Amino acid sequence: MRDTDEAGGGRPALDPPPHTRWSLIALVALGGAIGTAVRAVLAQALPAVDGISWTVLAINVVGAFCLGLLLDALARRGPDVGRRRALRLFVGTGVLGGFTTYSTLADDTARLLDVGRWAAGSGYALLSVVLGLAAVVAGLAVAGALSKRAAR
Repeated sequence: MRDTDEAGGGRPALDPPPHTRWSLIALVALGGAIGTAVRAVLAQALPAVDGISWTVLAINVVGAFCLGLLLDALARRGPDVGRRRALRLFVGTGVLGGFTTYSTLADDTARLLDVGRWAAGSGYALLSVVLGLAAVVAGLAVAGALSKRAAR
């Protein structure tokens, strides 16, 4: 919205912040529902083994990689407005936010620690965080390489 303000001072009125726009909230909600459903199907199909959910670990690592790739690719294409913002919110915040689940990681870790499996619990948590960070860096690197290739 670029109309003048209500006082008639001739100053442009500002667009409402993205987090207050219902259309963008709906995109995040729809994406989140899709990502959560995919994660739930995978987690049910491949349950935890001996209290460790390797599926959730893989989901979080894949999600971190995809988020790094997406955000770098979008950032290289211009400012976070219009379709780029909608895509970031739908795929990044929505789908990947619903797909990844660090709350389940925390819960799984707490359960392992509660039953005295300190090495398994702390190792699982540390491995998840380290692999997630490495996956984001890898996603950023792949997006950068693809961008350079496309520029040639």
